[in-house]
Amino acid sequence: MVVEGPGVFRLVPHTPRPPGPGEAQVRVQAVGICGSDREVFQGSRPEGYVRYPLTPGHEWSGTVAAVGDGVPAALVGRRTVGEGFRNCQVCERCHAGETTLCGAGYEETGFTLPGAMAPTLTLPARLLHLLPDDADPTAAALLEPAACVAAAALRAAVRPGQRVAVVGDGTLGMLAAQLLAASSPAELLMVGPDPGRSGLARTMGATAFRTPDEAVGEAGRYDTVVEAAGAPATARAAAALLRRGGRLVLTGIPAAGAAGLDPTDLVVRQLEVRTVFGATPAAWSHAVGAFAAGLLTPLPLVTHELPLDAFEQAIALVGSGDPDVGKVLLRP
Repeated sequence: MVVEGPGVFRLVPHTPRPPGPGEAQVRVQAVGICGSDREVFQGSRPEGYVRYPLTPGHEWSGTVAAVGDGVPAALVGRRTVGEGFRNCQVCERCHAGETTLCGAGYEETGFTLPGAMAPTLTLPARLLHLLPDDADPTAAALLEPAACVAAAALRAAVRPGQRVAVVGDGTLGMLAAQLLAASSPAELLMVGPDPGRSGLARTMGATAFRTPDEAVGEAGRYDTVVEAAGAPATARAAAALLRRGGRLVLTGIPAAGAAGLDPTDLVVRQLEVRTVFGATPAAWSHAVGAFAAGLLTPLPLVTHELPLDAFEQAIALVGSGDPDVGKVLLRP
């Protein structure tokens, strides 16, 4: 699948690229679609964060098919997922482990470099995270968004017995609930606009579900809040849930001009604000480890699996607003 430019796409014959030194070729089994893929298709992704023509696909799972020089041959046949950010490994931020802030500039699989909406994907082997041999590739395709919320969970640093809230009832919010539940909070509230997702939220570890209007009555009660919606005004609503001295972790990127945090409120209540952009190797390891241990079970979030030639239909489903549409996967 190649997106030539905004709204223009086509299927083309695929020629697998042999792995060079330090690289691995992966046979793609499943690839997820998220809001950023819609941005690529529609042409609304910010300048510098997309390069056309492009094969999209940054959320994927697969099996290692071949490796290049310098890569252990034992990787062939292993089920795997992989990081998207192509960091330089030598700048100050990379050495500090903050690879998503690489000083060499932004490069990412599926946005500026060929992605996984193709039968194979060739990438640096150092970006791979190996899975158990019996891992479900459908569930594993959600490990990229899981890694992003794993970064938030690490930043949240929840301790057992604390009161925790997640704002956002989409894929990121549900995955965040699972990872935060593993820290044994006393309460885990999910806030979202769709009361119909209350049951799913509870299966993901939430102890309660509130709509934004209902959540007003929860103001000032929570030690830590993870914002995973990125919708207008959700950052301010998330901050309102915090007790004095509480911690807010922001993962969503709201539209330009959306209502933001109140600096006076942050100072007077001495709130701590942390942010997450993408997932570092440590966050990936956290997500993959939780998945392998059975603490992270993304499969219930998948509602649609379609062939690659249904790309346009899949993009439409993701943007439909239909409450029955969860995670949409393509099968290259």
